[in-house]
Amino acid sequence: MDFPPCLSFQQFPRLCATREALLAKECCPRWEGDGSACGARSGRGFCQDVQVEDQPHGPQYPFSGLDDREKWPLVFYNRTCQCAGNFMGFSCGDCRFGYFGVNCNERRESLRRNVFHLTRAERIRLVSYLNLAKQTLSRDYVVATGTYREMENGSNPMFADASVYDIFVWMHYYVSRSALLGGPGNVWTNVDFAHWAPAFLPWHRVYLLHWEHEIRKLTGDMGFSIPYWDWRDAQGCDVCTDELMGGRNPQDPNLLSPGSVFSSWKVLCSRAQEYDNRGVLCDAKEEGPLRRNPGNHNHDLVEQLPTSAEVEFTLSLTNYDTGPVDRSANMSFRNTLEGFGDPRTGLGNSSRRGMHAALHVFMNGSMTSVQGSANDPIFLLHHAFVDSIYEQWLRRHRPSPSQFPDSNAPIGHNGGYHMVPFLPLHRNREYFISSKDLGYEYSYLLDASKLSESIHPYLEELQGVWPFLLLSALLGGVVAVAIAAAILTGTRRYKKLPWLHVRKWKHLFALPERQPLIWSSDKEETGHPNYQTVM
Repeated sequence: MDFPPCLSFQQFPRLCATREALLAKECCPRWEGDGSACGARSGRGFCQDVQVEDQPHGPQYPFSGLDDREKWPLVFYNRTCQCAGNFMGFSCGDCRFGYFGVNCNERRESLRRNVFHLTRAERIRLVSYLNLAKQTLSRDYVVATGTYREMENGSNPMFADASVYDIFVWMHYYVSRSALLGGPGNVWTNVDFAHWAPAFLPWHRVYLLHWEHEIRKLTGDMGFSIPYWDWRDAQGCDVCTDELMGGRNPQDPNLLSPGSVFSSWKVLCSRAQEYDNRGVLCDAKEEGPLRRNPGNHNHDLVEQLPTSAEVEFTLSLTNYDTGPVDRSANMSFRNTLEGFGDPRTGLGNSSRRGMHAALHVFMNGSMTSVQGSANDPIFLLHHAFVDSIYEQWLRRHRPSPSQFPDSNAPIGHNGGYHMVPFLPLHRNREYFISSKDLGYEYSYLLDASKLSESIHPYLEELQGVWPFLLLSALLGGVVAVAIAAAILTGTRRYKKLPWLHVRKWKHLFALPERQPLIWSSDKEETGHPNYQTVM
């Protein structure tokens, strides 16, 4: 299937991965609409110097000038497109989240729905879109396979092709990888520009928005939204079926069922320890099949999937983050939701993993590795639900922007830090806002939406059979009228025959009334599903 080129936002744009662009340290591609850099002629944006925040970061990363992600994106580019109004994109050729149309002036709100409330056609479409993204080479983006130093300060570009889906796998690897300090095994592992600190929730929010947008561009389906998996109180991996994210392989419980399209997927950037030992970046080559063995994990680390009570406790925490705003933070909403705070006490550095992290551990495969977890498509459904909990907290507590730390957070997590590795640039605090401001909503957060959402799939399924039901009803009506007419005619013709009078026969067939026709025993009421239990 052939698709037109997509304009979007991820690292690294092909047009900026050249020797010339790297040596000039400039990523200001021409917008195809008017041929000018950043669409300047049309007022869409301008090529400008990058302004980075200068606030100090915390002590977790005690180095400076050794990692390409420091003061992002200055190591690679000090001039990028700064887009105006509702325009966005590496060349300002696209629209900000929530805006559509040629001039980006059409405001729309998309709806993210429970994956189990999708129709059969929608579920098929979801799996098809995921597989299409996995199989389609990205025309606009490449991934870095070497550090800027290994690229000889831009003179020798080191990039590789990747599929639309794998661009995002690489991004999640790159933002969470160890810092390479020089030489085999010489790495700093206590660093992550998107986890273990305040930017965890805003970063993943932007990540999902970009992924969602890429799928819309690839497929032309502007109504597509990422569904979520509501895993509260789940007893197992409900989405691990061949119809959805892939069932278990009966021959090897660590692999996916051959009946799932995902069983043929190959992972990349999944061998963190190997890269650290060699002191290198992931080379974006295939590294074997997708792995998953849900439930056969370390039960000392994760007892069970998160419960409704644990989610509610997490939501009750009033402070977004606390103390050193890292994994040791106590009574921190972010740390508890991420899974390093105990979801029953709120104390940090918990010996068990809860909430978000519990799901990753429970999957016991590709999802278990922080760097390689995005290889599993369950990642998207899982993080959509995590994002919905973040959204609930924002609406319930309405925090002031000052709750997001300006300084002394772990590197990459201050409010004014540019998110690694996005182009154009996003600052962490810009996404400390409601999803409604970004053009999307969650179905279960809508008022009085649960009933309509639950019956929606069945109404759509009925659309395909209603002509047959109508025809059957009409035929049944004709037959009923014919029978009634025959009975009426027969009654009139033979009403004078005394042996046909009902009064003379009904006593022969009368039975005493022993039981009402409406069952009312407790056993019957609880033994069958009712509307409440079904929903």
